[in-house]
Amino acid sequence: MRIYLIIIFSIFICNVAAYAQSLQDIQNIKVDNLSDAQIEQLIRRAEQQGVSAQQIPQMAQERGMPQQEVAKLNQRIQELRSGRRGHQSQQQRNDSQTNEREGRRVQGEVDDFQVMFDSLRRSDPYYDLTPRQKKIFGYTLFHNRELNFNPNMNIPTPLNYVVGANDQLIIDVYGASQQTYELQVNPEGRIFIPNVGPVPVGGLTIEAATSRIQSSLSNIYSGLRGANPNTFLQLRLGDIRTIQVSMVGELRKPGTYTLPSFASVFNALFAAGGPNENGSFRHVQVYRDSKLVGEVDIYDFIVRGGQQTNLMLRDNDVVIVQPIRARVEIDGPVRRPGLFELKQNETIEDLIQYAGGFSDRAFQNRITVRRSTGAALKVDDIGQDFYATFNPQDGDVFKVGEILERYENRVQVSGAVYRPGEFALTEGLTISELIEKAGGLRGDAFTNRATLYRTKLNFEQEIISIDLEHVLDGTIGDITLNREDILNIASIYDIKEEYYIQVSGEVNRTGVYQFAENMTVGDLIVKSRGFKESATNSFIEIARRVKNEPSGKIAEIITIEIDPELQLRPDDAQIFLMPFDHVFIRKSPGFQREKMVNVEGEVFYPGDFALGNADERISDILVRAGGLNQFAYPKGATLIRRTEFYQQLQEEERKLKNLRSLLDHIDRGDNVENSETEVELQKRIERRIKVLSEELEKQEERRNTSGGDELLEDRFAALAGADTGSVKLTLRETELIGIELEKIIQNPGSKFDLILQEGDILSIPKQLQTVRMRGEVLYPTTARYDDSRGFRNYISRAGGYTEDSRRSRSYVVYANGDVQRTKSFLGIKLHPKIEPGAEIIVPEKPQRQAIPPQVWVTIGTSLATMALIVSQIINSN
Repeated sequence: MRIYLIIIFSIFICNVAAYAQSLQDIQNIKVDNLSDAQIEQLIRRAEQQGVSAQQIPQMAQERGMPQQEVAKLNQRIQELRSGRRGHQSQQQRNDSQTNEREGRRVQGEVDDFQVMFDSLRRSDPYYDLTPRQKKIFGYTLFHNRELNFNPNMNIPTPLNYVVGANDQLIIDVYGASQQTYELQVNPEGRIFIPNVGPVPVGGLTIEAATSRIQSSLSNIYSGLRGANPNTFLQLRLGDIRTIQVSMVGELRKPGTYTLPSFASVFNALFAAGGPNENGSFRHVQVYRDSKLVGEVDIYDFIVRGGQQTNLMLRDNDVVIVQPIRARVEIDGPVRRPGLFELKQNETIEDLIQYAGGFSDRAFQNRITVRRSTGAALKVDDIGQDFYATFNPQDGDVFKVGEILERYENRVQVSGAVYRPGEFALTEGLTISELIEKAGGLRGDAFTNRATLYRTKLNFEQEIISIDLEHVLDGTIGDITLNREDILNIASIYDIKEEYYIQVSGEVNRTGVYQFAENMTVGDLIVKSRGFKESATNSFIEIARRVKNEPSGKIAEIITIEIDPELQLRPDDAQIFLMPFDHVFIRKSPGFQREKMVNVEGEVFYPGDFALGNADERISDILVRAGGLNQFAYPKGATLIRRTEFYQQLQEEERKLKNLRSLLDHIDRGDNVENSETEVELQKRIERRIKVLSEELEKQEERRNTSGGDELLEDRFAALAGADTGSVKLTLRETELIGIELEKIIQNPGSKFDLILQEGDILSIPKQLQTVRMRGEVLYPTTARYDDSRGFRNYISRAGGYTEDSRRSRSYVVYANGDVQRTKSFLGIKLHPKIEPGAEIIVPEKPQRQAIPPQVWVTIGTSLATMALIVSQIINSN
């Protein structure tokens, strides 16, 4: 059982490893599923990073671990630290020693949790700080890894720098004499100048040391003396010495530190980790030779950037960080909420300055303070007038409130005005004045009734209807507005149906158009880009809606005429279109577009031919093609005709294709510019192409919306699913029609001579000399035609039938498209005759599904039951 639990636990830990790489998955970690070894390793890792065991639950909570799991983690850590889980941990260690696989599992758990801990550490630059420490103003300054307080060595030598032992002084003599000395200050504070001797400089500033050295060297270089010297001296530092500074008090890492002699108090504080949670940021004292030489205020640097109090340290200085004297907290909508340390005479104004000031959401007139009286807590309200005089006390908590989500002086106007929106409510503001502020009424304003929405004191809404027309002309009194009033002025178009008219039929751009008063049919036709070539102008219908017609009349039909110049008859000119009229432009009954057929193959003039009459036949077009030539094979002639599935170009598509072709051929090329007429033609064609393209897009959209292709798709689906038992029907856009061209030539106009349709192709091949075998034969092939061979002989030449062949359904497709199948008479199979160009097709047997065993069992059970019933009936009789 224990091994089983170990396996289950290992699987879970593998899942933990999968999500331990992501910080967000810490929310899914269950502390109960973590081993003691895992948590112990986490504690060790945390302590190596400077994080105490008590800070681990706080850090986990900040990264999203649920509060319940945080409590469990804290309890497990406390139990491990107190030794209460020691026996259990020892037992786990013993088990891991005796089971190598268990040991690898525990190590894997530890590694996974280390990854999670490292991810937490990398994601938060202040991971080792508690939430309270992060709230202390200035605390993160000394924990920012991007900030470096190391002293700058690349600065000019300060004149107030005090020289000490181990400093390297570089003396440059220039002018009439040239010399450079690099001298080390010995422990006694002296430098030894060649030909001069020892010169004491220890404890002197650079400025004082320069004067003393110049005085000493003037014995060698006389040019250094006098009112007009010709030799000069410069003293600078080379390698500087180090100093030892004692950092004591409320510091994170107190101790004695070795620092460069250029180090300041800030450098030392950064080396010592800065003040701890109880350390003062306002009273950092520097003692030198047991005397207080200065006090540093870190706030002055953080808030104002001042470094006046940032003293330069000397050897054996002592920096003491005092405990805080007064710390308060400010919370709410300020720029930097948190904990702030205040000096004795500082006020709330100073506190607000340290907090970065109020945010835009702050209620600035009053601050609430929660203060300890020594026995209990009390709350005080501090008005804005007392901010400059109120002195905070240690432990005070100041709460800044937020402004209310309400407007003191807002009114609004919407609808048919030129500038709708919000406006300031001034004393005595009326509706007419508000409309004037909003730019006045638009021309479409509905002035008979406006609506005023008013908010009552109990937050209920009241609606006041206003006769705006009479308010504005002074007939009735104006209305004074209140806070949060909303005036809505409707547009006349908001309260009535949108007017439009519609045109269909033979115009270049059908559809719905905006209605306008006094619009005639001629205006609408111009708007729809004119008639198509196929349109008739002598029969135009207007379908007009009827109102209040109880007789059952649906629409009023008006018929008018218009000439090609879009001029109406005098009687029809007085007929103006009304809203929602539907105008129908009919196609001219005499309009016929050319219809093309094609003759290909062995004729004298193959190519495309336009049908001259609706009853033109094969014999007629054959005569126009010059008749058959000497290579033609009439028996193999075929008529190819489009089926109902042929995707024919629409009229608009055909016209668009022609216009684009015309546009392509307008350009002259050869560096010759088009004439003005051709340029204008090009512009017109481009406009018409744009109109036609838009019209085709609208038609396509209507088809997609209305499902106009559903019937055709259903027919496709039905035919695709049809099965003759031998071969599935293939959907084609064209099909072959078997014709007998020899009879057509002999008897023009007979029943064999078919009337041609648009798109027909008359194909006349050369003399054919082969026969093809396809389908269920062993070796589908093409053989030379021999009139002495029959159906069976050609099957044999293809290797014979396959086992899946359906011989009785074999058929022959002749060159002209005719088909004949194999027939049977008294058990004798009568095969079709073979001609040149024929194709023998042997279909496949239909697939039969095997009866599954369950069906056989059901059949057997039914038979057994039936037999038992019959037996009982016989016995009973």
